Amino acid sequence: MNVFITREIPDEIKQPLIDEGHTISEWKEKRVMTDSELIDHCKQSDALLCISQKLDSYFFEQCSHLKVIATNSVGFDHIDVAKATELNIPIGNTPEVLSKATSDIAFLLMQNVARKAFFWHKEIVNGNWEFLDPFKNLGIDLQGKTLGIFGLGRIGFELAKSSKGTFDMPIIYHNRSKNEKAESELGARFVSFEKLLEQSDVISVHANLNEENKGIFNKSSFDKMKRTAIFINTARGGLHNEPDLLQAIQEGTIGGVGLDVTNPEPMCKDNPLLEMQNAVVLPHIGSATIETRTAMATLSVKNILAGLKGEQLPECLNPEVYR
Repeated sequence: MNVFITREIPDEIKQPLIDEGHTISEWKEKRVMTDSELIDHCKQSDALLCISQKLDSYFFEQCSHLKVIATNSVGFDHIDVAKATELNIPIGNTPEVLSKATSDIAFLLMQNVARKAFFWHKEIVNGNWEFLDPFKNLGIDLQGKTLGIFGLGRIGFELAKSSKGTFDMPIIYHNRSKNEKAESELGARFVSFEKLLEQSDVISVHANLNEENKGIFNKSSFDKMKRTAIFINTARGGLHNEPDLLQAIQEGTIGGVGLDVTNPEPMCKDNPLLEMQNAVVLPHIGSATIETRTAMATLSVKNILAGLKGEQLPECLNPEVYR
């Protein structure tokens, strides 16, 4: 059968598809394809391995023949899963394999914001490493500070474990349901969203984006946080209102921000956050290690192979299609 991949991936990862006799085509241009280009390619394919591409209801109406879709991500807010389910198309994703790498980026951001590392690096580049003023542009210690996690799932748990072990940070969290493992192993404490905002020295966001929490970190939320608090988002940019976040940093409503995701994405190069001493922005590289990206693509291929055989996907977002 024919498999279309929206980016180039290493030959050794694609090899299992070739071994099964499938034909592979890839998008090789260094730009995001248009919706119509994606649809045209998928109309000639039986399966889609999707990397960074929006799949809305119109796409599914045009490509209802697809036997399986694998998204090379754990998040799926870019996919109309309900429409896919209606058309009986199984959707696979890649949970677990990127949890540690993404939590490490959140941990990195938290430390860089706390010590204003990017700002000091820029000072060297700008030729300003000369006179030492011992009480200017100081950072903060993280030791013993309270870490608040919004969405304590696999990634949030890894961050909590690292923060507890390294900085002895007490952990509080807000979820739809309690995380018994985090409470028993890390002493994490479930709190309301309001308490999370009020009590956290660092808030790290790890929830899936949905209509209920879209833009939940807005002016009202930032106003309730400590003036020294650090806001970290490595989940989805849509979880925070970026103009409100910018205002909170400019006015000193909160102490700092670290982002691996932005709203919109990509961020414009003239965004004021990029020039602020207490802000660190990365270009959505949470899973960007050789080991993790290889594991993600390998799992995506396994999802495609299973779908083409009519078997249940190893990681399926809509298992109800099999019922």
